[in-house]
Amino acid sequence: MKAVIQRVSKASITVDSKIISSIDKGLLVLLGIGNEDDFTDIEWLTKKILNLRIFNDNNNMMNASVMDCNGEIIVVSQFTLMASTKKGNRPSYIKAAKPDVAIPLYERFISHLEKEFDKKISTGIFGADMKVELLNDGPVTIIIDSLKKE
Repeated sequence: MKAVIQRVSKASITVDSKIISSIDKGLLVLLGIGNEDDFTDIEWLTKKILNLRIFNDNNNMMNASVMDCNGEIIVVSQFTLMASTKKGNRPSYIKAAKPDVAIPLYERFISHLEKEFDKKISTGIFGADMKVELLNDGPVTIIIDSLKKE
């Protein structure tokens, strides 16, 4: 799994001109699911996301997690994160899991994140044409790849 994590002051997802999810201070997580991903990736990534110390503490140092600062999380499925641009100029998405594999993993990721976070996770709609609006705070943007454990 690949995740692009952005520290946000606010974020929202719009589908068909209607806002379907929104958060205030917290994390926007763009999630790409690959052919090789499984539940162990979900467990590892969930722990990493919830414990990333990218929020300012009382000393204005990035030393607090989303859990520490009582933030929120919004997750958006994004198969294009699995793009390969090795050959030519047209990205290949061959490494992206097909919906019959990706949807159950995406749903399991959300439920596992909710369980560990003990809060409702806002989401987009898998496969929908979404408009994502955010106010990146910092800006702080982190990329995590569960296969490389980085």
